[in-house]
Order: sequence, then structure tokens, then C-alpha cells
Amino acid sequence: MASRRDQIAMTDAEMHDFVRREKTLIIVTTGPRGYPQPMPMFFYTDDEGRFLVSTYGASQKVKNLERDARSALLIETGDEYQELQSVMMEADGEIIDDPEFVLETMMNIQRQRNPDKTEFSDKEIEGMRYAGRKRVILRFTPVKTMSWDHRKLGGTY
Repeated sequence: MASRRDQIAMTDAEMHDFVRREKTLIIVTTGPRGYPQPMPMFFYTDDEGRFLVSTYGASQKVKNLERDARSALLIETGDEYQELQSVMMEADGEIIDDPEFVLETMMNIQRQRNPDKTEFSDKEIEGMRYAGRKRVILRFTPVKTMSWDHRKLGGTY
């Protein structure tokens, strides 16, 4: 008989669909005093399964990753216990400051948040390029992934 943990684990396809559907990624880095620092961020996932976010280059997240690239990532949803769905990852983070990559990723984050968004006006691109002058991309490569979908239990525990 399968354990409850095995019963609620998502398949790779379920995780992929869940990640594409959700909008917010909670990134946990280690702060300057050694305590975890969680931060919700809009994100984009690339074809290699990495998670990318845009943030200010002077942010505490960047400073934390410069000190220790190990991070935890969480995507979750559900209002009641029997509705809880989550994907949690241990990941290695890296900082990318290439202006064209920053712009491309900012556009991809918007596309993932709004799949109907296929084109950007010159004004939108210029606005992102302007904002991107002070931004970097944090790219996280998962090294371990865990998931759960309590809906699979059908309300029984």
C-alpha cells in the first residue's frame, strides 16, 4: 500500500502544469544574520526547468546569494487543507547582469503571467529597458524537488 506521501505527490506533468499556472514564487535565501529570508516574486521558468526572477541589483536577495547560492523555492495554493498544492525545491541560485538577458527575462515573466501577451509595444520595451538598468536576473536551478496535492486524497485523511 502506498504511503500518504506517495499518494499526494504530483507527477512531473502535474508539477509542470501547476508551475505554469501559478504566478508567485517564494524564494528563501539566507540573510546576513543566518536567518531564512523568504520573498514572494513573479517568475518565469525556462525550457531547462530553471526559475528566473528580476530584482534590483542592490537588493538583499542579491547580497544573500553572493554569500550563499543555496536557496529554497516554494509555489503553493489552496485555502483549505484538502485543497493544498505545493511544489518545493532546493536550488542553486546565480546572478545574471547582462542587460539584454534582463530585458528578455522581464518580457518572459510578463508572458508567463499573461499567456495572451505575445507582443510588446516600443514604449513597453523602452520602459522595461529603462527599469532594467538597475536590475539583475536571479536564476535558480533546482537540485531537489518535492510536491504535494492534497486534493488527491478526496477529503479523507
